[in-house]
Amino acid sequence: MLAVRRVSVYIVGMTYPIRVVVRETGLSAHVLRVWEKRYGAVVPQRTPTQRRLYTEADLHRLKLLRQATLLGHPIGTVANLSDEALQRLVKSAADRPAISPAGSIGDRTPVPDSPIILDCIEAVKTFDADGLNRLLEHAAVESGYTTVLRQVIAPLAGRLGDLWSEGILRMSHEHFATAVMRSFLLNPARRHAGDNATATLVVATPQGQLHELGAVMAAALAAEQGWHAVYLGPSLPAAEIAGVAFQNDARVVALSLVYPEGDSNVERELRDLRRFLPKKVAILVGGRGAENYRPTIEAIGALIVKDLTQLQVELAKIRTGRTREV
Repeated sequence: MLAVRRVSVYIVGMTYPIRVVVRETGLSAHVLRVWEKRYGAVVPQRTPTQRRLYTEADLHRLKLLRQATLLGHPIGTVANLSDEALQRLVKSAADRPAISPAGSIGDRTPVPDSPIILDCIEAVKTFDADGLNRLLEHAAVESGYTTVLRQVIAPLAGRLGDLWSEGILRMSHEHFATAVMRSFLLNPARRHAGDNATATLVVATPQGQLHELGAVMAAALAAEQGWHAVYLGPSLPAAEIAGVAFQNDARVVALSLVYPEGDSNVERELRDLRRFLPKKVAILVGGRGAENYRPTIEAIGALIVKDLTQLQVELAKIRTGRTREV
């Protein structure tokens, strides 16, 4: 009787256990769980013992989603598309001409990762701290510190964030990479530029924002540009950030917002920070989550900076007094 019941579930009902889905789609069990829990890509059925079962439709959809992510589309942007939209997306990519060496075709054609980015990702996957540090040090010797910051570390951070959000990398990978890159960027031997600085910048992430690499990059760039950069770390209350800024007579507070998005607590922290700070202190906000808080950021008179280049420009304006007072 048990054998007959099992056949009716898997064959007549056309549902499949996770091991079959892993084999048929090429997705790992970890990625499947992330896609389901975080993005609602599919909603599998459950047996009485809570084992997941997938229908033919689920299997088809997961294959389409995998094809879309392999084409460079983050799972967060495609998880809620209909099957028909996913099919059109995959088909349009198949019909599109190949990317030429000179550039890309179409607005959404992904730009291939450079060899050093690929090497760094492999080092992160294997938790090879020495290997990752050697890659960064070699690039710094070859191209210069600021170039490495903009052309290696910044895009690498973005790719690692994508791979984490897609479930390809675990949180432990991201924490590992952040630790190595933080050590590289904030190495005291490399931060001589700010020793005689007359302008101070305080960098942190607001309470609840645990992803700190964007903040670390902001502090490193500012120090390289001659600022005295005080880096406080992740997830600090507004009162603490404001207190340090006041104690150091800072001219700027720079924040990084990444994940989670749309958090009302972060909105409150932003408002409190503006309330606690003297009006003369500028607030700059960056990170891939910043746009989600644009109304609040604009309401408090702060400025969103989209990348490190704009950050450098805005800091130069503040140094020379060419920015408005909030």
